[in-house]
Amino acid sequence: MVLQRLYHGTENYTLIRGDGRENADLRKCIIKRGINRYAEGSCLIALGQTKVHCTATVDEQVPRWMMDSGQGWITAEYGMLPRSTRERTSREAATGRVGGRTHEIQRLIGRCLRAATELNLLGQRTITLDCDVLQADGGTRTAAITGAFVALAEAVHTLVESKKVKRWPLREQVAAVSLGIVSGEMLLDLCYEEDSRAAVDMNLVMTSGGRAIEVQASAEAMPYTLEQLDQLLALGKSGIAVLLGLQKEALAGIGPY
Repeated sequence: MVLQRLYHGTENYTLIRGDGRENADLRKCIIKRGINRYAEGSCLIALGQTKVHCTATVDEQVPRWMMDSGQGWITAEYGMLPRSTRERTSREAATGRVGGRTHEIQRLIGRCLRAATELNLLGQRTITLDCDVLQADGGTRTAAITGAFVALAEAVHTLVESKKVKRWPLREQVAAVSLGIVSGEMLLDLCYEEDSRAAVDMNLVMTSGGRAIEVQASAEAMPYTLEQLDQLLALGKSGIAVLLGLQKEALAGIGPY
């Protein structure tokens, strides 16, 4: 059991998470930049047992539908490696198609990073973020977004240093976190066992300016109140503030960081 209730008398209790965290604590987070010698930008992010490898690749062209637009493009690909979970799962390439969940997450990552970028400053080029889950224990999409921003910033720094891009195009940092209501308690940064039991499941993506890019909140059991939604948002904002600080530490000396 991940969550236990310790009863004191008949009414008072304390919720204990499996790893000893308080409800409002993130898992131990490590963000390491520059781990791929070939990519223009790269990052390894670990949130507890969830580990995601992110790379940024610069391509000196844009999709055909963007030709002559004067803007650049940011897109993403996401995948779970075969032994990122307890049992081996087949590579999606072997099935000949990308699954619905993967497609949704890829679009989410790209959309979140484009929202914080002045695409016209990139020039006619594409930056592709590849986010590969090495090990999954909940929160893979939010970890991918947080790590992908670091890889993107490093790639942009490469473009600025080579004078291919004149001005820093990233308006704000972007980070994301998972949340939920489990056994009546609001928890930050869910591991898999917590997420699988959540009555409400939420993913929050925000910028360093305190603005929201994406709010995904779904009731799995009982509907939630608007008051609970506000409380979840406040909890998520506090966790994202920590992640933004860790991004800055990883990006020290890069661009405005």
